[in-house]
Amino acid sequence: MSENKTVPNNKSVNSYLNSIGSEEKREDAHTLLELFKKITKEAAVMWGDSIIGFGNYHYKYDSGREGDMPMTGFSPRKLNFSIYIMSGFSKQQQLLEQLGPHKIGKSCLYIKRLKEIDMDILSQLIKSSYLHYKNKNSQ
Repeated sequence: MSENKTVPNNKSVNSYLNSIGSEEKREDAHTLLELFKKITKEAAVMWGDSIIGFGNYHYKYDSGREGDMPMTGFSPRKLNFSIYIMSGFSKQQQLLEQLGPHKIGKSCLYIKRLKEIDMDILSQLIKSSYLHYKNKNSQ
């Protein structure tokens, strides 16, 4: 069975964010960094080469595959920010309708610019997902 390539490492989060070419994206990334720190009260950790993660949880699938992932986090991708809402969106439709322009995947929220979205709604989505896994891990 293959090893998970997305693992925590000791790379500098600030160095990574400061290397972002676009000034607007760099500023948005630092804003997200502070938002995630405030919500989670966790240290930011690089996972792989481009994910800034907060907290971690262990998963194990029925297939036997297992590993660790951040409870929440984000990645400043070329086209947009990937924001990891690990609990998914099945119970979040009302919040998503109020968020502003975005796309979603199974556990990813894609946003181009922070100035286009409601930051309070984003905070609620992040906090809800983070607490879901935080509470699950403490049982």
